[in-house]
Order: sequence, then C-alpha cells, then structure tokens
Amino acid sequence: MPLQISQRVTIPDHEIELTGIRAQGAGGQNVNKVSSAIHLRFDIHNSSLPAFYKQRLLALRDSRLSRDGVITIKAQRFRTRERNREDALQRLAELIRRVGQVQKKRVPTRPTRAAKERRIEAKKRRSQHKRMRGKVRGEE
Repeated sequence: MPLQISQRVTIPDHEIELTGIRAQGAGGQNVNKVSSAIHLRFDIHNSSLPAFYKQRLLALRDSRLSRDGVITIKAQRFRTRERNREDALQRLAELIRRVGQVQKKRVPTRPTRAAKERRIEAKKRRSQHKRMRGKVRGEE
C-alpha cells in the first residue's frame, strides 16, 4: 500500500527500503536475538515525488539526510517490528508533509508614533534614574 503524503502525492512501496535491524537498549535477551528495529532508506533523487518536494527536501539541514540525497530513519521506539515499521513510515510522511507547507511571508510592521514616544520617555526616565546614582556633592 503506497504511503499517502497528501491528497495528490503518494510514494509507492518499492521506493522505500525497509530493513530489520537489532534494536539498542533495554529488552533483555529478546533484544539480542530479534531484529525488531527498522532502518528506513528513501532516495529523494530516484523517487516519484514532484520536483517541488524534492527541492525542499534536498535543501533541508537535517542529520537524517545524506549528501547523496538519501533520507535514513531508524525506528526502535516499540518492541515489535510492525509498530516500528509504521513509526518509521509515519515519520517519513511527516517530514515530507512539513517540507510541503509554505510559510507565510512575514510583513514587517512599523512602530506607531505613540510607541516611539513611550520608548523615548522610558529611556529619559531610566537615564535620569542612573544619573542620580552619581556622587553627592555637598556644600563646602
């Protein structure tokens, strides 16, 4: 079953390489004999993703992305291989969805005249307060 990214974008199963590996950490003897963790590899260049997604993914600054354009995700959160497989696929889909969202361009605003005056007034008050810290000159 292909991985659904959006209504129009899906990734066929043959483009995602899933490998079972042994998980790290606690789990007793089971952790030494069962390959329950999943190693997911997804080659961006050789995928059927639209060019927009490919460009945005390749521009990512992410430790999971290699220089050759391969995304590597290691899933070992759960004890079963099936749950880790679902987790890895979900994380890949989320990464691609996040890249597909276009951020609104920020429109810089300017401070109002009243805000500028309040700022200057506060600076004057602070300046006066600090000026009062000087040595007191008594009558000689």
